[in-house]
Amino acid sequence: MHGVKMNGKPYRVLIVDDSAFIAKQLSQILISEGFEIAHVAENGAIGVEMYQEGFEDIDLVTLDITMPKMDGISALERIMAINKNAVVLMVSALGREDLIKRSIFIGAKGFIVKPLDREKVLTRITAVLKE
Repeated sequence: MHGVKMNGKPYRVLIVDDSAFIAKQLSQILISEGFEIAHVAENGAIGVEMYQEGFEDIDLVTLDITMPKMDGISALERIMAINKNAVVLMVSALGREDLIKRSIFIGAKGFIVKPLDREKVLTRITAVLKE
């Protein structure tokens, strides 16, 4: 089980994505590996608010880059301002290398490419949580 810490407790994940389909797909992949979904937010503004309220209990944030109200880059900047050690993975379609590079510079630990591939998602998430 990738989603369980050494102490036996699950890693808690905040999913921020305006696509209900992607959020559900990510949730299903993670839950099947023992992760716990702390919250799902449909845009960056809500995601930042949820992170600020409970960041001590959130081990990982997946953050879509393209969203209404507040995009993933702006949300990432705010999350990193709340907690400079936040573990954030950006979620993006191919062809957004410029935004991915910018997000890595701001503090994201990496990215997951859409469409989601179960094994790639788990490999990427496991790698950043072990860093």
